[in-house]
Amino acid sequence: MPAKTMCIDTRNRYLNIQREYYAKCTRGEKSVLLNEMLRVTGLCRKTLIRRMRSPVPLVRRKRQRERGRTYGSPAVMAVLRVIAEAHDYIGAARLWPQLLSMAQHLEKHGELELTPGVVGELTHMSLSTLKRLLSRVRQDECHLLRRNTSQAPPWKRDVPMRRIPWNIQEPGHFEVDLVHHSGPSATGDYVHTIMMVDVATGWVEPAAALGRSFRAISHGFEHIKQRVPFRVLELHPDNGVEFFNDHMARFWPELFPDADLTRSRPYHKNDNRFVEQKNARLVRAYLGNDRLDTVRQTLALDVLWDMLWLYTNLFQPVMRLCNKRYETAQDGSQRIIHEYDQARTPFQRLAVSGVLSPGIFRELEALRLRTNPRRLRQQIHAAIQALFAMPNATQGVPEDVPSTLLPIRNPRKEEGFPVTISVEPTVATR
Repeated sequence: MPAKTMCIDTRNRYLNIQREYYAKCTRGEKSVLLNEMLRVTGLCRKTLIRRMRSPVPLVRRKRQRERGRTYGSPAVMAVLRVIAEAHDYIGAARLWPQLLSMAQHLEKHGELELTPGVVGELTHMSLSTLKRLLSRVRQDECHLLRRNTSQAPPWKRDVPMRRIPWNIQEPGHFEVDLVHHSGPSATGDYVHTIMMVDVATGWVEPAAALGRSFRAISHGFEHIKQRVPFRVLELHPDNGVEFFNDHMARFWPELFPDADLTRSRPYHKNDNRFVEQKNARLVRAYLGNDRLDTVRQTLALDVLWDMLWLYTNLFQPVMRLCNKRYETAQDGSQRIIHEYDQARTPFQRLAVSGVLSPGIFRELEALRLRTNPRRLRQQIHAAIQALFAMPNATQGVPEDVPSTLLPIRNPRKEEGFPVTISVEPTVATR
């Protein structure tokens, strides 16, 4: 009988029968019998030897008194629901280090009330307990799951190819990519998202651009430069000519004079694995694959990215890989064991690194303290719905791309930030 189809009670009866024969066998016969039992039950050899020394109970003894519940009171579950919603229902491993501090932060904004008993449970709650409790938290609001062989030109050959190390400690090394919001058809001009991700801290810098003209893309990077709070040391795009071209190769050194320009190896998509992950987790998860192609949608998307910039960098914890090691199994196969550090927000990682100036640190800390993350998340989803309600471009009617090049805003210094998108009633074209 195969081990995978044998229940525990059947296995115990089988071992009790074999135990009678095992007591009468010689040393060599016992070895043969152990091999047979190992094949049938799937237990290890030492366990089988122990089972042969004493009879196995046919009926498992039930626990006389069940343990009482230590965690999971209605008050704690209510607090966990609010915290989970404020963090957009991230995993327990990322949420656990921020549990008590975020509860106190939300209490200050009037989102929940903490009692000494709830604080005690949140303080002493283990990661496994949090995983179990979060599995019972119902997500009332669903996520928006939308869900060349020629030789390189001379200017590209001068850009060195490399892969930013995963264990780099110095903030400022950004992977760069361009996300297309073309929908099912790539004809005409449509909106793009410029995405920059810092490898060391997970800090993200998104910006919207209508079309791929030099004016639109360069304006997006100028917006990012005014917003990024620390020095850019490296720009690392892939080899896509629709984004990484001769014009941008000349523009980047002018905009970021202290930054080195490197690029990925051709056909090695994993060289930009951090920004590709954010493209899926931020851009596609929130906006899907719908087409955006108007000036109005571009301006609304820029405001949305400012809000997500605040929400992701100041309130969304990330886990950073700190060690990789190989482990050899008994059958000789090897697997890679990934070890991660404690989950912290990109802002917390920047504060520890010491790259932030005192003035910028105070600006970001003040912005974090005056921001209610739960309300900000609600504003983000309202802005997404307003963006989807905006009609697409009318065929044959051109869009005024220069009107998207508005004066650059810095959300760190705006007292009224975050802002919501106001939209007139329209009929959606989707």
